[in-house]
Amino acid sequence: MRLKKGDYVVVISGDDKGKKGHILKAYPKTGKVIVEKVHMIKKHTKPSQNNPQGGIISMEAPIDASNVMLFNDRLNTVSKPVYKVREGRRVRICKKSGDEL
Repeated sequence: MRLKKGDYVVVISGDDKGKKGHILKAYPKTGKVIVEKVHMIKKHTKPSQNNPQGGIISMEAPIDASNVMLFNDRLNTVSKPVYKVREGRRVRICKKSGDEL
């Protein structure tokens, strides 16, 4: 998986198509990511010590990493991240613009 926490992505398929946001958490083993303010679900919680009232909480749910793509603000378009070796180290760069991520 080439996407990492903090990357700015856009959803390219599904109900939330076209929404943009930063990746809050990435799960490489399952191939899923959590994007801020995208794929919001309602979770019913019991009263506990942390939340004595209980109730319904809105939270982000994971979506498949294949449904999001890296967004380049400078070009205002989506692009793939690729790995290149520069000065003896592996770096991620934007395929279209060549910018280092």
